[in-house]
Amino acid sequence: MFILGLTGSIGMGKSTTANFFREAGVPVNDSDATVHRLYAGEAVAPVEAAFPGVTMDGRIDRAKLAEKLIGKPDEIKKLEAIVHPLVRAATQRFIQEQGVRGARTIVLDIPLLFETGGEKNVDAVVVVSAPADVQRARVLARPGMTAEKLDALLARQTPDAEKRARAHFVVDSSQSFDSARAQVRGILRAVAALPGRRIS
Repeated sequence: MFILGLTGSIGMGKSTTANFFREAGVPVNDSDATVHRLYAGEAVAPVEAAFPGVTMDGRIDRAKLAEKLIGKPDEIKKLEAIVHPLVRAATQRFIQEQGVRGARTIVLDIPLLFETGGEKNVDAVVVVSAPADVQRARVLARPGMTAEKLDALLARQTPDAEKRARAHFVVDSSQSFDSARAQVRGILRAVAALPGRRIS
């Protein structure tokens, strides 16, 4: 099995690129979706214990949790110490399941791949990128987004230039969907001949 790590800063088109991998028949594990599931399941009790008052209707209320984290890096680290191991365990289950199914290539969609050291657990890294002006325009068009919020988010992420420098493959999402789709297919052709890892 060949494991691709897919990442990219906010507004770069990573989710769309992940869908192009799915279109090509490649199983994709979305770590953001995993967190959403955890916030309605096994993460509820430990997160509520660490941050009392963030649970509503048996699930973590992300807005309430965010209020407790704004401007508090130590609290963010405390949350990550709870959630990241749960995400890693869920990801490992996905890899094992796909190994049993005989998947030749899989994608781990991880927004903070470099920030969490996740690149060590994949065979190659795909970074989705676009020029900074395109990125800002995309993100600032989102409801409730401000320049200040965007700058705060970007400050927590590895700079795009560094991500591209550390990538094995870069998808330029600033062109058409068809262009990005073709780039994804090119990546899959390139890795088809590469040795992957044995999943026991």
